[in-house]
Amino acid sequence: MDLRKEQTVVLVKPDGVQRGLIGEILTRFERMGLKIVALKLVSVPKEMAQKHYPESRTALLEGIGKKTLDTYAKYGRDPKEELGTMDPLELGRMVNRWNIDLITSGPVVAILLEGLHAVDNVRMAVGNTLPTFAQPGTIRGDYSVDSPALANAKKRAVRNLVHASGNAEEAKYEKELWFHKADIHDYTRSDEQVMFG
Repeated sequence: MDLRKEQTVVLVKPDGVQRGLIGEILTRFERMGLKIVALKLVSVPKEMAQKHYPESRTALLEGIGKKTLDTYAKYGRDPKEELGTMDPLELGRMVNRWNIDLITSGPVVAILLEGLHAVDNVRMAVGNTLPTFAQPGTIRGDYSVDSPALANAKKRAVRNLVHASGNAEEAKYEKELWFHKADIHDYTRSDEQVMFG
């Protein structure tokens, strides 16, 4: 496979759309040399959100639950008192439901990006999933300060502006979930020869 053709999915979540950051986010990816090969503004039905955040990923959900417990420990709070459970899987499912609530709360911009090491480069550009820990210069580090401590206390998802595929397998699944073949375009950017020639 041509390394320059790797594809990954980015979603500008409703908080990013509502804050008017679509253009800024797209600009960052284009300036990196990534090519937008599909782009659309969509309302996300609950069924679609459940496919994007499937309950079947128990290992991932347990990991999310363990991170939730770590956050509570760090800030000296009691998850049993605030959320009613200490079970990592149940906490992960709770966070997953909050993510579904967020992504269905308003329009989402779905983007398919293509380019050299697209998955890794996009993950680096968006920054840590938790904006509190995202480095300055990343999308989340520059435009969000939300934290899991606040989100959990308010029983909602962390508002971190964007979703980015975590690996090549996830990117393939999400590409097929969010885009039809007719949505995807193949073209040459004028700077490709300079960057990759």
